[in-house]
Amino acid sequence: MKAGFNVRGFYTLFAKEVRRFLKVTVQTVLTPMVTALLFLLVFGQVLEAHVEVYAGVNYSAFLIPGLMMMSIIQNAFANSSSSIIQSKMTGNLIFVLLAPISSLEFFAAFVLAAVVRGLLVALAVYGVAVLFIDLPLTHPWAIAVFAMLGSATLGALGVIAGIWADKYDQLAGFQNFFILPLSFLSGVFYSIHALPEIWQQISHFNPFFYLIDGFRWGFFGQSDAGVVMSLSVSLGFLFVLSGLALYLLFKGYKIRR
Repeated sequence: MKAGFNVRGFYTLFAKEVRRFLKVTVQTVLTPMVTALLFLLVFGQVLEAHVEVYAGVNYSAFLIPGLMMMSIIQNAFANSSSSIIQSKMTGNLIFVLLAPISSLEFFAAFVLAAVVRGLLVALAVYGVAVLFIDLPLTHPWAIAVFAMLGSATLGALGVIAGIWADKYDQLAGFQNFFILPLSFLSGVFYSIHALPEIWQQISHFNPFFYLIDGFRWGFFGQSDAGVVMSLSVSLGFLFVLSGLALYLLFKGYKIRR
């Protein structure tokens, strides 16, 4: 392993990953945007006149940050995980492993590419939604920080899932039975204070809840858990997942045979 950080190797792999998803922009950016807007249309129209989660905030406005973060979560995960499993299945991962790129450079390239995709989808959702709904930006720094944290965290989790999975079915199961339920049950469509006490307690064990709660605080200055708690849990979750992903890469788990 080379000493230092191979900037050229990192950038080459990062650029390759970004170009990979930009070649199919309709699938990787526009489709998630349309899906999020359909949720906004359906839930917003049905519940707009009946639900006020935060004082002075209509339900459609409350919903947009949740949908943006849900899009970040799902697409950042999909970007890194699908790329790695595809490379494993086709056999071209060996060419990346033979290059003079360390585990850190490999990890950073995949995660940063996932961040780019997650942010692009979120910006697309925001850009269309604000044409119809007035959305405040109370703390822009928190919006940026939690968007980066969310996409980096799920990018790291996607690296882990891509390394672990041996076939597409396993990866789909990971996404359908872990990523999708946790993202839907993290407060995207509701405040956890509307839940029974037992479910409120359970929600506090969902790390995705803190990503969405902190992200929403950036827009409205109101949250369920508090921004300090959300930031602390989100940073801790990212640190743990990054450490695990780097360990698996360093050991060559399921990728070096």
